[in-house]
Amino acid sequence: MKDTTWPVYSPFAKEHYGKGLEAGKKEARVEERGNAVLTNLKARGVHVSDDVHERITTCTDLSLLSTWMLRSATATTTDELFTGD
Repeated sequence: MKDTTWPVYSPFAKEHYGKGLEAGKKEARVEERGNAVLTNLKARGVHVSDDVHERITTCTDLSLLSTWMLRSATATTTDELFTGD
């Protein structure tokens, strides 16, 4: 009888299965944090220029995005958001 357990049959598949899933999860976390920064700034009435919007949405550093997310909760300008980076 043939094994029907999907998808890991070969050593190659066993090695690489899940890597795409992990990359996708990281990408989702990055997007969530960037959106949280923008949402906080919008809620606080802080103007976000196109350049700042692009800087936030193209950042892939989870640690930096977390820092910005915390700062966005109290920032009154986008300059305050990036202070110290």
